Amino acid sequence: QVQVEESGGGLVQAGGSLRLSCAASGNTICVSPMGWYRQAPGKERELVATITRGDSGVTNYAESVKGRFIISRDHAKNTVYLQMNSLKPEDTAVYYCSARRLDSMVCSIYEDDYWGQGTQVTVAS
Repeated sequence: QVQVEESGGGLVQAGGSLRLSCAASGNTICVSPMGWYRQAPGKERELVATITRGDSGVTNYAESVKGRFIISRDHAKNTVYLQMNSLKPEDTAVYYCSARRLDSMVCSIYEDDYWGQGTQVTVAS
Protein backbone atom coordinates (compact mmCIF):
# COMPACT_ATOMS: atom_id res chain seq x y z
CA GLN A 1 0.00 0.00 0.00
CA VAL A 2 1.06 3.54 -0.71
CA GLN A 3 -0.11 6.60 1.16
CA VAL A 4 0.22 10.09 -0.26
CA GLU A 5 -0.14 12.95 2.17
CA GLU A 6 -0.27 16.66 1.43
CA SER A 7 0.30 19.38 3.99
CA GLY A 8 0.86 23.12 4.18
CA GLY A 9 -2.45 24.51 3.00
CA GLY A 10 -4.27 27.31 4.74
CA LEU A 11 -5.69 30.81 4.52
CA VAL A 12 -3.50 33.59 3.17
CA GLN A 13 -3.99 37.14 1.95
CA ALA A 14 -3.58 37.95 -1.71
CA GLY A 15 0.07 38.51 -2.49
CA GLY A 16 1.16 36.11 0.23
CA SER A 17 2.97 32.79 0.05
CA LEU A 18 2.42 29.20 1.08
CA ARG A 19 4.54 26.08 0.78
CA LEU A 20 2.86 22.75 0.19
CA SER A 21 4.52 19.42 0.89
CA CYS A 22 3.70 15.98 -0.47
CA ALA A 23 5.21 12.81 0.94
CA ALA A 24 4.72 9.22 -0.12
CA SER A 25 4.90 6.47 2.50
CA GLY A 26 4.30 2.76 2.78
CA ASN A 27 5.60 0.51 0.01
CA THR A 28 7.42 3.23 -1.89
CA ILE A 29 9.77 1.15 -4.01
CA CYS A 30 9.80 2.99 -7.35
CA VAL A 31 7.04 5.32 -6.12
CA SER A 32 7.65 9.05 -6.36
CA PRO A 33 5.45 12.10 -5.90
CA MET A 34 5.23 13.67 -9.32
CA GLY A 35 3.03 16.70 -9.34
CA TRP A 36 0.38 19.02 -8.03
CA TYR A 37 -3.16 19.49 -9.25
CA ARG A 38 -5.98 21.65 -7.98
CA GLN A 39 -9.73 21.74 -8.06
CA ALA A 40 -11.78 24.83 -7.38
CA PRO A 41 -15.50 24.64 -6.54
CA GLY A 42 -17.54 23.90 -9.64
CA LYS A 43 -14.47 23.34 -11.78
CA GLU A 44 -12.58 20.34 -13.03
CA ARG A 45 -9.27 19.27 -11.55
CA GLU A 46 -6.39 20.92 -13.37
CA LEU A 47 -2.65 20.46 -13.51
CA VAL A 48 -0.60 22.98 -11.56
CA ALA A 49 2.96 21.69 -11.80
CA THR A 50 4.88 18.47 -12.36
CA ILE A 51 8.47 17.38 -11.90
CA THR A 52 10.22 14.36 -13.37
CA ARG A 53 11.57 11.62 -11.17
CA GLY A 54 15.23 11.71 -12.14
CA ASP A 55 18.07 13.89 -10.95
CA SER A 56 17.39 16.40 -13.70
CA GLY A 57 13.99 17.21 -12.23
CA VAL A 58 12.45 18.66 -15.36
CA THR A 59 9.51 20.83 -14.41
CA ASN A 60 6.28 21.78 -16.11
CA TYR A 61 3.83 24.49 -15.03
CA ALA A 62 0.36 25.63 -15.90
CA GLU A 63 0.46 29.01 -17.63
CA SER A 64 -1.56 30.55 -14.82
CA VAL A 65 1.15 29.84 -12.22
CA LYS A 66 4.35 30.30 -14.23
CA GLY A 67 6.69 32.73 -12.54
CA ARG A 68 4.81 32.46 -9.23
CA PHE A 69 4.97 28.78 -8.23
CA ILE A 70 8.02 26.58 -7.92
CA ILE A 71 7.94 22.78 -7.68
CA SER A 72 10.91 20.95 -6.22
CA ARG A 73 11.87 17.50 -5.02
CA ASP A 74 13.83 16.13 -2.05
CA HIS A 75 14.95 12.67 -3.14
CA ALA A 76 16.11 11.61 0.31
CA LYS A 77 12.71 12.34 1.82
CA ASN A 78 10.73 11.21 -1.25
CA THR A 79 8.88 14.49 -0.96
CA VAL A 80 7.78 17.09 -3.45
CA TYR A 81 7.17 20.72 -2.54
CA LEU A 82 5.17 23.50 -4.14
CA GLN A 83 6.29 27.00 -3.22
CA MET A 84 3.45 29.35 -4.05
CA ASN A 85 4.22 33.06 -4.18
CA SER A 86 2.19 36.11 -5.16
CA LEU A 87 -0.99 34.19 -4.48
CA LYS A 88 -4.22 35.38 -6.05
CA PRO A 89 -7.84 34.73 -5.05
CA GLU A 90 -8.19 32.61 -8.19
CA ASP A 91 -5.59 30.22 -6.75
CA THR A 92 -8.16 29.19 -4.14
CA ALA A 93 -8.74 25.46 -4.50
CA VAL A 94 -8.09 22.07 -2.99
CA TYR A 95 -4.58 21.08 -3.99
CA TYR A 96 -3.88 17.42 -4.65
CA CYS A 97 -0.59 15.60 -4.98
CA SER A 98 -0.09 12.71 -7.34
CA ALA A 99 2.52 9.97 -6.89
CA ARG A 100 3.51 7.52 -9.58
CA ARG A 101 4.50 3.88 -9.26
CA LEU A 102 6.93 2.41 -11.78
CA ASP A 103 7.82 -1.28 -12.08
CA SER A 104 9.93 -2.52 -9.20
CA MET A 105 12.53 -4.20 -11.44
CA VAL A 106 14.02 -1.23 -13.28
CA CYS A 107 11.78 1.64 -12.18
CA SER A 108 10.97 2.63 -15.72
CA ILE A 109 7.58 1.21 -16.73
CA TYR A 110 4.45 3.02 -15.57
CA GLU A 111 2.17 0.98 -13.32
CA ASP A 112 -0.16 3.21 -11.33
CA ASP A 113 -0.88 6.64 -9.88
CA TYR A 114 -1.83 7.46 -6.30
CA TRP A 115 -3.57 10.54 -4.99
CA GLY A 116 -3.64 12.26 -1.64
CA GLN A 117 -6.76 13.58 0.09
CA GLY A 118 -5.93 17.17 -0.80
CA THR A 119 -5.15 20.30 1.17
CA GLN A 120 -7.26 23.45 1.06
CA VAL A 121 -5.67 26.69 -0.07
CA THR A 122 -7.77 29.81 0.37
CA VAL A 123 -6.54 33.21 -0.82
CA ALA A 124 -8.46 36.16 0.54
CA SER A 125 -8.70 39.35 -1.50
